[in-house]
Order: sequence, then structure tokens, then C-alpha cells
Amino acid sequence: MTEDKMASCTTPLNNGFGRILILGGNGQVGFELQRSFAPFGEVRAPRRSELDVSDLAAVSAWLEAYQPQLILNAAAWTAVDKAEEEREGAMRLNAELPALLAEKATELDATLVHYSSDYVYPGDGDQPWREDSPTAPLSVYGESKLAGDESVLASGGRHLVFRTSWVYAARGNNFMKTMLKLGRDRDTLNIVNDQIGAPTPARLIAQLTCEALRQNIASGLYHLAPQGTTSWHGFAQAIFRQAIEQGEALAIDPETLGGIPTADYPTPAARPLNSRLALGKLEAALGYSLPSWESQLSLTLKEHLDR
Repeated sequence: MTEDKMASCTTPLNNGFGRILILGGNGQVGFELQRSFAPFGEVRAPRRSELDVSDLAAVSAWLEAYQPQLILNAAAWTAVDKAEEEREGAMRLNAELPALLAEKATELDATLVHYSSDYVYPGDGDQPWREDSPTAPLSVYGESKLAGDESVLASGGRHLVFRTSWVYAARGNNFMKTMLKLGRDRDTLNIVNDQIGAPTPARLIAQLTCEALRQNIASGLYHLAPQGTTSWHGFAQAIFRQAIEQGEALAIDPETLGGIPTADYPTPAARPLNSRLALGKLEAALGYSLPSWESQLSLTLKEHLDR
């Protein structure tokens, strides 16, 4: 798919999406949603000082007052390891908040878009997970995301649930930016090489959300990621190679980057080794193939380096 094809969302059906509420607007995905949807409706993306999304009563009151026609839920507990110790907080944001949003969206006859994770799957094998694959989260974070998905999918209202993987962006804190910083300062690094997935830029998530709504695809669960897969080690190498090609001075040589197994890098929360996502359902709904993760990295990296 070309960038021109994705740009078709600049002409949404009915010339807009109405009153749009974006939760989690300060995050990587939330920022890109604001940028993509700003031309197409009255967008509200309250900051934490305006609306604490962990306060479900406050969220309910906000929805009643604003009466959104479209709710884009990019709010989430994303601290995977911290969730092991703070289960209640993770469940409130990742499970209870989506459940409330689904209930209120149905009452308001609004469309809800909710974002989820590859962490809901067991992470074994080497085949891409389909939307109907069995779920078996390895962590509290994965459990909380799955609970949120199930509430939205069972709501009966108009909804889209997008499961994605390895999210990064030109802004915020993420793997790409961490690698660039380390690559400038160090000439040796060891990166995990046995976890496989698709690095997904927040920009692509926002663009495809807009396109899915423009085309009015059927309510349900979809996988959203670029084509192709790699390891964190391969992703890091690609970041370094492309950064050098774009004129960035790095201390590290991508060809000498070290690789280590997950077992050598223990974390409180278990990570899935297999984060591959089958994309056929979303591609069929949209009517075109999704772009490669390498081409999306190039665009995201250029935006970051040009800032």
C-alpha cells in the first residue's frame, strides 16, 4: 500500500465524524489520533488535569456532558512489568475503563474504537495469531488487555477493537528513540533476538483507524500492524542502518550488534516470543495490503530526525 492510498482518509464519508473524544491524547497513539482526526470533527482530548481516566465516575460524567459521536480510547496502563505489582491499577485502566466506555457508547449510540495488544495471546509457536486464535496471556498486563477487549466486543454497540504490537513513534518514549540514544553513546549493545513481531508506528495506527471508519468496516476485532516481522535485534539493526543512511552519526556499527535470548534478559512480566499477527481480516475489510514495517520505520525515523 502506498502513502497516497492511506491519504484517502483526508476525504471521510459524510465530510466528518462529528464530536470526537480522544482518551489518552498525550500518549504516542493519542497524539497521532489528534493529528489525523482534527480536520474531521470537534475533537476533544482532555489532559489529565481536565480528566483523570482512572476516575471512572469522572469519565462517565464527561461522556454525559460532551455526548461524543466517536470515542477513540488510546488510554492504557502500558507499564508491563509494573502491572505485576499493581494489578488493580492495570485492571482499572485496561479492563474497567473500556467496559465503561463500551456501556456508555452503546447508550449514546456512539462508535467506540479501542486499542489492544498481542500480549493477549500465549506467545508460543511460530505462526501468526488470527483474531479467532485462542488467548492465554502470560502477564497481568495481557490479562487486563484481554478483559477490556472482551467487554468491548460483547457490548452490542458499534465498535472496533484493534490489536497491535511493538508500538513506537517519532515522539514519546519508545524503543526507536532509546536505540538512537544508545547508538550515539555506545559502540556495543546486546538486544533480545528471539522475540518476533512487527514494529508498529503510532502514525500508521491513527491513519488506519481513520480509514477504517471512513470505509465503515464491520464492527469487531482486527489486527493492525505493518507487513513483515523481525526480532527486537533486527529492529534495532534496521534503526541504526536507516539512521546512518539518513545522515545520523552513530558510535555503533549495526553489523556488530549483539543478540541475546530472552532467558538472558529476565523481567518481572513474561514476554511473548511469538507476537506475529495475521493481517488478512483488516486488509480484506480495507481492500488493500498494508505497508511493510521497514517502510514505516523509514517514515517515522525521518520525522523524528527532522524535528
